[in-house]
Amino acid sequence: MTTEDLEGPEPQKARRINNPQAVRGRILDVAADLFQRQGYNATSVHDVVRAASTTGGALHHHFATKKSLGLAVIGERVATEVEATAIMPINTASSAAAGIRAVFNGVADMLEHNRAVTGCPLNNLALELSLADPDFRQAVNKVFDRWRSALSLRLHADHPAMDKLHAHGLATLVVASYSGAMAMAKTSQSAEPLRACAAQLETLLAS
Repeated sequence: MTTEDLEGPEPQKARRINNPQAVRGRILDVAADLFQRQGYNATSVHDVVRAASTTGGALHHHFATKKSLGLAVIGERVATEVEATAIMPINTASSAAAGIRAVFNGVADMLEHNRAVTGCPLNNLALELSLADPDFRQAVNKVFDRWRSALSLRLHADHPAMDKLHAHGLATLVVASYSGAMAMAKTSQSAEPLRACAAQLETLLAS
């Protein structure tokens, strides 16, 4: 019996798992969080690289420029969040009114639980970037349009007698109320504006 037999096989070095899609997803998650907390312009590529525990080369492999990263965050993270928190609850609720109430109060509950209001990710980027670059403006507007269209369709489905133009206008009011309430909530660090708008919109829709 040899010494090697007594000691057993030499342990193998852990293999490094190469998963480009996981790296890309982590970069998007980190960038979305940083843009939300400190703003797009105040966040450097180095900030993203460091927070994502990756390298500059890995980031540039997936996103050639900071702008391309910003557009991906809007299209793949912000749009997905709006879909999950503002569109799906309305589509799956018993009525548009119930869904709108659930959206406003659900976000208010979350803000109170977190004890901090950083604002609406879509709103924050819209205010910061829409006038600075037409590509950013188009990307942000696409998310707003998707939100308004989904809400308009649900309102019209619930109230067939309501013409589509009226439904679209009412959907615009709801989205604008949410955006404004989130801006006020961020300024006051209070969820009260969301609850106030939810109550007033419920009264309006009931009439």
